[in-house]
Amino acid sequence: MENIQAACQEHICNTYARLPVVFVRGEGCRLWDDTGREYHDFLAGIAVCNLGHAHPVLADILCRQAKTLIHVSNLFFTTPQVRLAAELTRHSFADKVFFSNSGAEANEAAIKIARKYSKDRHGLGRFHIITMKDSFHGRTLATLSATGQEKVHKGFEPLVEGFTFVDFNSLEAVEAAITDKTCAVMVEPIQGEGGINIPDPGYLKELKALCESRDLLLIFDEVQVGMGRTGTLFAYEQEGVSPDIMTLAKALGNGLPIGAMLTTEAVARTFVPGSHATTFGGTPLVTSVALGVLEHIAEASFLERVNRTGHYFMDRLKELQARHSVIYDVRGRGLMVGLELTRPGQVIVEKLLKRGFVINCTHEKVLRFVPPLIVTQQDIDRLIEALDAVLKEETA
Repeated sequence: MENIQAACQEHICNTYARLPVVFVRGEGCRLWDDTGREYHDFLAGIAVCNLGHAHPVLADILCRQAKTLIHVSNLFFTTPQVRLAAELTRHSFADKVFFSNSGAEANEAAIKIARKYSKDRHGLGRFHIITMKDSFHGRTLATLSATGQEKVHKGFEPLVEGFTFVDFNSLEAVEAAITDKTCAVMVEPIQGEGGINIPDPGYLKELKALCESRDLLLIFDEVQVGMGRTGTLFAYEQEGVSPDIMTLAKALGNGLPIGAMLTTEAVARTFVPGSHATTFGGTPLVTSVALGVLEHIAEASFLERVNRTGHYFMDRLKELQARHSVIYDVRGRGLMVGLELTRPGQVIVEKLLKRGFVINCTHEKVLRFVPPLIVTQQDIDRLIEALDAVLKEETA
């Protein structure tokens, strides 16, 4: 451990507050470190490994494709990319897909296509995008400028022009922020990094109606909440409303780097050859695996299980809340769950890690639980027992 830490400090930019564990192997909902110790994973690489670690079917797909064709560039057609795009559109509102390498790049594509669509439709001057306070959309210069968290902005000014932040879950705030320069509204159906914030019933539907009435595009950032995380394949399905543009990444590749920007035919027409591109977006390797991920998660029985397990998890956490005054709130949907404390939560994260449970803390006081979607009730019971013991220690 000491050698790895020293080598990391010497050779890798210090951009992460890493915890003192070296993971070397994973299987299902378990991880093992370099000493052979076993851990229960309730973070899934931050909502990435939705099918767990070392999934045998995905491993077989990856090995077969690696032996066949890894990359040729988007100047040519490849079958896995076209098949994945067809399945994503079949399962969603969208007609067209643009593939990228990450969620930030998918959001970058969404920002660019929204601006270009508005320019093509309305001319110059209409390029502002309304986003939400406490949102998170990425770390590129444009996507951090779109992110409604000041701590992300610090040191990188001047930011990209054209973003206005309003309160999440307030239709009135959005309406008040619209000007003759506004072209789109960008929102996470559930805020992840902002603290697992759930919108009020009807908010997203009313937001869609407002956008339609003002001829604005509605962009849903489903990078963290998509791919079954909330109990439906896409989170927007639970709200009875479709966006004009949606972004995916994280769990789409179950650990391989892939992002996707999905949109309607009307919006997609604004992208023509030369408008936007990426070298590694949608390679045969990653799209073949992502296709396997999508086929598995889209099964109705799989999503029903996510909902059942999610309800069970919420109930067990609420039982804890009744016993511990330090728990301010329990909220979530499916297997995207937040436990808000009355005090900073990083010490809880570190104590749980020592007990063999991997979680993290976001927005300073919110313990975030985004386990692989294959997590069992027995796994949850073990976590609850450990969390109960840690909370007793902290409040003793």
